Amino acid sequence: MNTVTSKDGTTIAFETVGEGSPLVIVGGALNDRHAAETQAGLLAPNFKVVTYDRRGRGDSGDTPPYAVEREVEDVEAVVEEAGGTAFALGHSSGAVLALEAATSTPGITKLVLYEPPFIVDDSRPPLPDDYVQHLDELVANGHRDQAVEYFMTVGVGVPAEAIPSMKDSPFWPSLEAIAHTLSYDGRIMGDNMAGKPLPSDRWSTVTSPALVIDGGASPPSLRNAVQALVDVLPNARRLTLADQTHEVDPTVLTPVVVEFFTS
Repeated sequence: MNTVTSKDGTTIAFETVGEGSPLVIVGGALNDRHAAETQAGLLAPNFKVVTYDRRGRGDSGDTPPYAVEREVEDVEAVVEEAGGTAFALGHSSGAVLALEAATSTPGITKLVLYEPPFIVDDSRPPLPDDYVQHLDELVANGHRDQAVEYFMTVGVGVPAEAIPSMKDSPFWPSLEAIAHTLSYDGRIMGDNMAGKPLPSDRWSTVTSPALVIDGGASPPSLRNAVQALVDVLPNARRLTLADQTHEVDPTVLTPVVVEFFTS
């Protein structure tokens, strides 16, 4: 593990594996750098892969007050530490963070974005207006388990009857440990989970080539979100991976990422 200091003084922990052009993996909600270990290992023969703990997670610091701009600066610091230019691979809300970073980070030269979880139509219920506020309140009151459950059921759409078995699983405590960062992801998503079309000019400055990917077995809301993003990005194309879901198989994703970043 190594660290880099972000613009506001926050320590960001990262690991590097492989040799070649730098590739930064930006994880989604409830993921730390270890969640991407398998993906990083598969990409390592082709790239210098950087996985990092987003602020508030793992070995990284967390300087209040939170702002999306600070997370963008974290990505910028990691890219700079990697050599000044890098590809970016983002998953879920991490894809949106990577996209936000690309608006102000010229060093991000290409993007692969897997299923940014926008809600752009009525294919699933929009998030409540007080979604982020409620997550913050639950954590502030010591109800981390309820915050994770709220995210799973309301944010992701996991059936309520599936939650008890999840709470009994070995990984649940690790989710509670970073439950305070769930509202960070909510802020990154902004008002783009309200069932409205994406703003046409939000990312108009991101001219780097982008590959936006969805899984063929994912719900319509995620697949529609991918097409909506492709429609507003200046230099993007869509790819659907057959039989894949939001939890994409790293062995399926790897050859697609390698081909796009090396072509």
